[in-house]
Amino acid sequence: MKTRKKNAENIKQTNNKIKQEKQPKKLKINNKQKNILNPSQTTQKKENKKKLKIRFLGGVGEIGKNMTAIEYGKDIIVIDAGLTFPTDSMPGVDLVIPDVSYLTENQNKIRGIVITHGHEDHIGGLPYIMKEIQAPVFGTKLTLTLIENKLKEQKINEISLNCIKAGNSIKLGCFDIEFINVNHSIAGAVGLSITTPVGVIFHSGDFKIDFTPVNGETMDLPRISEIGKKGVLLMMADSTNIEISGTTISESVVKDTLSHVFSDNASRRLIIATFASNVHRLQQILDLAVEYKRKVAFSGRSMINIAEAASKIGELNIPNGLIIDIEKIKNYKDEQVLIISTGTQGEPMSALTRMASGEFNKVVIGNNDTVVISASVIPGNEKMIYGVINNLYRLGAEVIYESLEPIHASGHACQDELKMLHSLVNPKFFIPVHGEYRHLKKHARLAESLGMKNTNILIADIGDTVELTQSTMSFGEKFHAGSRFVDGIGIDEADSFVLRDRRHLSEDGLVVVVVSVNEASSTLNSLEIIGKGLVFSEDMVSETKNCVINALDRIDLKKVCDEAELNNVIRRSVKNYIFKATKKNPMILPVVMVV
Repeated sequence: MKTRKKNAENIKQTNNKIKQEKQPKKLKINNKQKNILNPSQTTQKKENKKKLKIRFLGGVGEIGKNMTAIEYGKDIIVIDAGLTFPTDSMPGVDLVIPDVSYLTENQNKIRGIVITHGHEDHIGGLPYIMKEIQAPVFGTKLTLTLIENKLKEQKINEISLNCIKAGNSIKLGCFDIEFINVNHSIAGAVGLSITTPVGVIFHSGDFKIDFTPVNGETMDLPRISEIGKKGVLLMMADSTNIEISGTTISESVVKDTLSHVFSDNASRRLIIATFASNVHRLQQILDLAVEYKRKVAFSGRSMINIAEAASKIGELNIPNGLIIDIEKIKNYKDEQVLIISTGTQGEPMSALTRMASGEFNKVVIGNNDTVVISASVIPGNEKMIYGVINNLYRLGAEVIYESLEPIHASGHACQDELKMLHSLVNPKFFIPVHGEYRHLKKHARLAESLGMKNTNILIADIGDTVELTQSTMSFGEKFHAGSRFVDGIGIDEADSFVLRDRRHLSEDGLVVVVVSVNEASSTLNSLEIIGKGLVFSEDMVSETKNCVINALDRIDLKKVCDEAELNNVIRRSVKNYIFKATKKNPMILPVVMVV
């Protein structure tokens, strides 16, 4: 029995062994083998770990100088390249542009520069930036025409300018960009729908919602709604008019006001100042000039350039024989003339400012002139523009401006329009842009009032990096950013000693100390004190000389072989005296001559 039982067990074990041998063997796969078998799965995991980075080079915490870079892996696209104008604390500076050091260091990653529209705060920095960065530029017809003119002025050639239309899409690296028609105070403005590896970013550009635009092309709200329904990860939107309730008035309202101005001033000469870039406004003014049988003279270089550019591409219709040279207006009666001018912000060298100050010999303001300022005052420019208005009144003119008549329609959305955009796009995350800090803060609050979580909103500053994934948004590393100053044909850093010296000179003045020393005897030959930019009496000049003489008497000029040492002795003696006498700290410039 034991033997039979043992044999049965042996047979069972043998059968089990045979069954195991017939079954396919399971392979032991290490991590490297898994990667080889499923490369797409591994790549997907790596991609998911990458974060999309949004870098702000301008346009946040300020109005103007708009520039944003979106980066993913080895691809960067840049949105806009604007400028801003100098403040009173920037003596001698012509323009302010973004510091693009980061882009210069990473220009091999830049796939293209996308421009939303042709205003200076979005294209003005491009001619200077393109000297450092080589990348294709994309924009609508008018935008590229204005850019082309700027590049020619700077003698920049071989830049790839690529014309797009609203509704077109392009692919730059890993980014798919769709251009959306929006209304603004210049033709050819677009918003952007950017499909990225982590989700869709919607960038509004500068916009307003105008249901009766001059050219009949309304903002493409149906397409924006479709994009919103498919899902938008992040929206960045214009914040300029967030403080204004309701909606922006339509450009057609301005036309009605202008029509009244023409009819009410039929026997007077008309001068209308407006933004040169507002082609739709120019068209309305030209149409009224034809209707009221007036010849038109353009005044101001930017006005002439933009009118020519817009006419060339069909954005501006100018009938034959309508335009006359500004020098020929004297050949016509006042009621036959319309002058269209720059200078809506009281810019010192603009045509309107020179007319108001009596420094423009081609146009002399008188009692039969009506001047229309068809623009709103940009914050910070109030003093300059009201100074121009006062001067125009002193010369006898009548002046019509925004506080008297609805003579200007803003190109930026007010609160109700912003609410509509938020509702249509319905983004998961939101970053307000294009505004000073108070604008960004109030726009963030508006988004909260519409139901967005506070944790899904970030207010960025220049030099900030925002990192974005499919489920998170947070601040990343800071990077080098800021401003650069354009001074004539040169570009200088924001912290340059040149600007510091200019501020010093403008606030406290300059004292030049000219010292002549006899080389043979090492004695003082002559001494002259020259003061500039500060109150400097004859007594003070005499006392300053005594201070220098006393300082030089205390040292042996034969032993002073270093000119810098002698300069320091002179500088210290003069500086101490002048500060005690005037409480000012002027720049001291010693000039030592050995004869």
